[in-house]
Amino acid sequence: MLFLLINRTRPGLSAAQFGELAALAKTFYAAVPADVKIRGEWAAVDYSQNFSLLEAPDLATVQQLQAPFEPYTETTIVPVAEIKGWTAS
Repeated sequence: MLFLLINRTRPGLSAAQFGELAALAKTFYAAVPADVKIRGEWAAVDYSQNFSLLEAPDLATVQQLQAPFEPYTETTIVPVAEIKGWTAS
């Protein structure tokens, strides 16, 4: 399944919390689970939010991956389907 993650850093984080967030991200990217594929990542031009398209077995897997980031980010997870023209694939 495909999932679009929309992440916005929580306002008011301290420098130490930003450091913790960066450490979490490094850990995640160093060991992406074998059953999860990052299909693409983008950031808003003003860096106010970022977007990740993940392929994962199910919503529970994505929620588990996102859980450590919860203190630092506000995240919306949207299950999505690829479309071609006006037809879902």
